[in-house]
Order: sequence, then structure tokens, then C-alpha cells
Amino acid sequence: MEILISNSSDKPIYEQICIQVKSLIMNGTLTAGEALPSMRALARDLHISVITVQRAYEDLTRDGFIETVSGKGSFVAAQNKEFIQEEQLRIAEELLLKAAQIGRAHGIAYEKMAEILKLFYEE
Repeated sequence: MEILISNSSDKPIYEQICIQVKSLIMNGTLTAGEALPSMRALARDLHISVITVQRAYEDLTRDGFIETVSGKGSFVAAQNKEFIQEEQLRIAEELLLKAAQIGRAHGIAYEKMAEILKLFYEE
């Protein structure tokens, strides 16, 4: 599992880890039941605090992406399609909100924005 941390990102390190692990799970790189690196191992590999990795793993557990078994480690949780689709929809909504804000701020007509979205969607 390859995680890249950017010190210039506006997102905290634990959030960068969460985003990348979620992406690896949702695109199928990490599959249900697959073991994740231990918190210590990942912290050592990334040269960050174990507490930072712990925060990321706790958030991933809370969101249903991983399961942690005491004494055994953390594993990719079995995902159902509805959950994955809901997460993807949330991401799409965030991006569409940004696009709408840009369109409004620069006087781009709704019809033009909808036309652009339709073009991308049908590609």
C-alpha cells in the first residue's frame, strides 16, 4: 500500500491518509479482508507519529472502510455497493458544488454548465 504525504497540502496528514486509503478501497486496489500495515509500520514508513496514523485508522473504522481486531491488526471491511455508491455521490456533490460556485461567480449560465457536465458524463 503506497501512501503519499504532502507537507504543502491544506489537509491534515491523517486526512490525507484517510482519503488515499478510501480511494484504494473504492477502486479495488485494496480488497475486503486484506490486511493494512500496522499503525507503527505505517508511521515508520511515512516518518510520522503513530498517533496520526491511529487517528486516520479510527476515522476509517468509524466510516466503515476498515475493521480493527485487537491483537490481529486492521483489515479492509467488506463493502456493500450502496455504501460505496453513497460515498462516490458525496464526492461528486462536493465537486459539483465547487463548479456551481465558480459558474455563479463568473457569470456562466446554468445551461452552459449543464451542457458541459452532460458532455463529460457522456464521454
